Amino acid sequence: MADAVAGPGPLTHRRILNIAVPVVLANITVPILGLVDTGVVGQMGEAAPIGAVGIGALILTALYWVFGFLRMGTTGFAAQAIGGGDGAETAAILIRALAIAALAGVSIIALQWPLFAAGFRLSPASAEVETLARSYMSIRVWSAPFLIATYAITGWLVAAERTRAILVMQLTMNGINIALDLVFVLGWGWGVQGVAVATVIAEVSGCVLGLWFCRAAFEAAPWRDRARLLDPAKLKRFASVNTDILIRSLLLQSIFMSFLFFAARYGDTRLAATHILMQFLTVTAYAMDGFAFAAESLVGQALGARRRAAFRRAALLVSGWCFATGVALALAFALFGGTIIDWMTTAPDVRVTARDYLIFMALTPLISAAPFMMDGIFIGATRTRDMRNMMALSTAIYFTAALTLMPLAGSHGLWLALLISFAARGATLAWKYPALERSIDA
Repeated sequence: MADAVAGPGPLTHRRILNIAVPVVLANITVPILGLVDTGVVGQMGEAAPIGAVGIGALILTALYWVFGFLRMGTTGFAAQAIGGGDGAETAAILIRALAIAALAGVSIIALQWPLFAAGFRLSPASAEVETLARSYMSIRVWSAPFLIATYAITGWLVAAERTRAILVMQLTMNGINIALDLVFVLGWGWGVQGVAVATVIAEVSGCVLGLWFCRAAFEAAPWRDRARLLDPAKLKRFASVNTDILIRSLLLQSIFMSFLFFAARYGDTRLAATHILMQFLTVTAYAMDGFAFAAESLVGQALGARRRAAFRRAALLVSGWCFATGVALALAFALFGGTIIDWMTTAPDVRVTARDYLIFMALTPLISAAPFMMDGIFIGATRTRDMRNMMALSTAIYFTAALTLMPLAGSHGLWLALLISFAARGATLAWKYPALERSIDA
């Protein structure tokens, strides 16, 4: 007989898929919007608007990414509150996260000029592109509180296993954005500013829809309890967890950024091939995110209910699905990777070079399944200090491997170092897992 995790019902494969599949579908829609934004400004017949939207979106995304910890932290805390049957605290967690999102968004708006200046120092552009990009960003920045709030809303909905609502939010935002892109840019000729206005309206609309999905938290009287909302111990714990997640994310980003910088040393052809191959990593992340989210919700609920057997069952079942997905992706990349590369580029030298590294693409889903699942488990348990520390250790292992293997095997050594970093992340957190499970009975 299956153990039941505290929540909507017994833990079954169907329940796992009900959480994971909408997340995967929502992820698939993300790159479509970027293609449309680029496509509509591309119809203007000039290079500068394309570059302006590209660099403007890159800088803003980097700024907003800093606050991505809100999604993960909110999921872990809310899942545990749900598992413990504490409805008042479940509502309070959302309100706290939204307050942080509002403060963060207003701060970005207030500091936009120095932040934008710093962005352009890191990503210099021509005077024309920078002028257009600043115009684009000065409009888009006004949706910062709303977009960051969607991180908190998404985390709360994941904890409640309401990922279909997340899919609806994503489809609504993208649909509004695409429709308004066509009207404002192609119809009314607003150019780069039209793309920005369309994005602002879409992001505000997505946030409002998300708040409507979370309306039960606002209808409940306990959220008005100021003493609960401002409880110093809970605020300190929330800040500590989110700080750990931020540090962990910055360390992870340092791996990927340095990987691209190292790859640039090997010439334009290998760099182009690397950019194409990174899309395989993106697909892997999109697919496995859904199961990591499922782990966050289900193990968090089990921990909140103090049910060790349910915690272990959730970890095992979701891991099984994640590893099965990894095997399927590995086979797909091995069998069809060459064809996929040919779709993405017509340059013969880039095609040949990219094929030389397909073995790494086939291995990536197999090796990265473990760190994705371990991340999900530890986020759900809000054991973020372990995540931070093991990420620091894995980062050190990566840089040691890269600096050792690149002189010996060139860019193949660099790719091997990246795979080693995935393995290190999974192995170091797996080492910490038994203590995590034992702590449930404490």
